[in-house]
Amino acid sequence: MQLLILLISLAAILAVFYALFKAINLNRKIPGGLVKESWRLLYYLIGLLAVGYITLPLFPKLPESSRDLIVAIIYLAGAVFVVMVINLIYKITKEIGL
Repeated sequence: MQLLILLISLAAILAVFYALFKAINLNRKIPGGLVKESWRLLYYLIGLLAVGYITLPLFPKLPESSRDLIVAIIYLAGAVFVVMVINLIYKITKEIGL
């Protein structure tokens, strides 16, 4: 079971770093303004998620209270990320007149 958890964690780490790479590349293509500001916050949140994802499987000896705090921060960052994506999509659709 531990091996399965490690493999799933490694897959999540790879996926979040791929997302971070794509977000940074896309940020370079977005012109300034409200959308760029929102996008910058999104890739900071992806970076925070990446740090959290790395921390949990690579530091199994952390005290349980520390692990719980890291998980709570990951959950919060994920929730804020979802809200930011929805708000960004709303702003984009408003700007293009949909």
